[in-house]
Amino acid sequence: MSEKIQGSEAMCRALIAEGVDTIFGYPGGQIMSFYDTLYGYQDRLHHILTRHEQGAVHAAQGYARSSGKVGVVTVTSGPAATNLITGICDAMTDSTPLVVITGQVAVASLGTDAFQETDVLGITQPITKWSYQIRSAEEIPWAVARAFYLASTGRPGPVVLDFTKNAQIGSVEWDYTPVKYIRSYDPDPEPAPQSVLDAATLLNHAKRPMILAGHGVLISGAESELIALAEKADVPVATTLLGLSSIPSDHYLNKGMIGMHGNIAPNINTNEADVILAVGMRFSDRVTGRLDAYARQAKIIHIDIDESEFNKNVRTDVHIHSDARKALQTLLPHINKSSHSEWLDTFDAPRQTEEVEVMQRELHPIDTRNGAMRMGQVIRKVSEASNNNGILVTDVGQNQMMSARYFKYSYPNSVISSGGLGTMGFCLPAAIGAKIGAPERQVFAFMGDGGFQMTMQELGTIMDYRIPVKIIILNNNFLGNVRQWQELFFNSHFMATPLLNPDFAMVSKAYGIPAEDVNDVSELDAAIGRMVSSDTAYMLNVNIEAEDMVFPMIAPGSAVDEILLNRTKKYQK
Repeated sequence: MSEKIQGSEAMCRALIAEGVDTIFGYPGGQIMSFYDTLYGYQDRLHHILTRHEQGAVHAAQGYARSSGKVGVVTVTSGPAATNLITGICDAMTDSTPLVVITGQVAVASLGTDAFQETDVLGITQPITKWSYQIRSAEEIPWAVARAFYLASTGRPGPVVLDFTKNAQIGSVEWDYTPVKYIRSYDPDPEPAPQSVLDAATLLNHAKRPMILAGHGVLISGAESELIALAEKADVPVATTLLGLSSIPSDHYLNKGMIGMHGNIAPNINTNEADVILAVGMRFSDRVTGRLDAYARQAKIIHIDIDESEFNKNVRTDVHIHSDARKALQTLLPHINKSSHSEWLDTFDAPRQTEEVEVMQRELHPIDTRNGAMRMGQVIRKVSEASNNNGILVTDVGQNQMMSARYFKYSYPNSVISSGGLGTMGFCLPAAIGAKIGAPERQVFAFMGDGGFQMTMQELGTIMDYRIPVKIIILNNNFLGNVRQWQELFFNSHFMATPLLNPDFAMVSKAYGIPAEDVNDVSELDAAIGRMVSSDTAYMLNVNIEAEDMVFPMIAPGSAVDEILLNRTKKYQK
């Protein structure tokens, strides 16, 4: 005999049936019935009250990225729902699985401009995999099951369920069946055999092959397959920003990061390779530079779960529409054991130039003023203090690019950053979620003074739930990345980029979080040691050289092999 229950209880049970144990959210009027029911489920559904709805959605992103689970968010209607939009869009761009549940007014009030009514479907449909309004309790089991299936399969992404008051307080005969199939939706396509053979032929005959590893490698869990193929074929690997940690930093075939602030050698050799195998990446403008000058000499093999990415930006010679792991597993037996030692040697000279012209200055500075430190110096020291085993979470800007360049990693899913949308304020809440999702790992949150102040209220969440995140503010009293562009491309017109900041250490201490100012390089090692050894959250506010810039740099409108080494000097092949 079936059991009749209230809609809010059906929602709680459905979430539990989908394996949810953590919810990030903020209560309010039109989600109150759900929260009232949640009161009785606290032993099974751990609710994290963030200090802002944007913090909730970024925390859910960090949780999803570190745990591999679907992040869940619950908020009320109106402004609460609209405060989620940035994070939902961010998750869509970076393929992060979320189920976002927004409260909504009663069905009879829809379209009447009722208090805190917002057209959530109209706003979110363009930036989600699916957006649906639950108008009756009977729809809850079906809608939740479908939401989790869509969010977590194929190319993952966010799903929004707009949960009306009627559905929350109505009754439903409880019966839950997870969704395993949706007609016309194929989230796990089989690699086309001929495409696999064509790809293998290109790779087996290549003289200068190269692998570009994107976020899809990590999403599909294809790290070991990527490494196996690279080692068998003796192919250098470069990664996108979100592909970082798909291959360990110290692997001999890892040649670094591609893109605007990537490493010189893989960027240069992108325009020298004769075959490029791109796995789970979308050829964004920050990776390709000028499209008409990008890898015109190369045959390009593109593996992706999302077929809309094929030929969208870059012409593809062979494409394999499949999950990255399945595609690489299918491709590997057809790949010949090879050696490309001469080709691999060509990465050495540009790497040495980068070490001398850029990295030495950043890691071992001798020209800073008044004890100020360089970002790369701080980031590398923190990484080494954790034996390169921590999870890096970044904000957006110079701190992001420097962290991507100088933080080292040993395990997959060790870098969490806002890639496609570039959301300032992402870091602090995402680090909270990352730590909850991977409690056994140290989480280091690197951010600039600008980005920190966008979501610094989440220090309250850290205090409330005693989340031991390590916070490093790279403080140069500027919106550093905008300042860099203003100096390089806008005649040093520093408009709206200098920052007058509060005492960050004092702010942190007000939240009960130990903090210290690191004003001189002589204080750095000891401060990092205290932070890393602390069992609690800890903040370092680090005095950064105000004019520090991120180099190398491919200027906007330039080709990937047109690289600035510093303000005035270009790389010469």
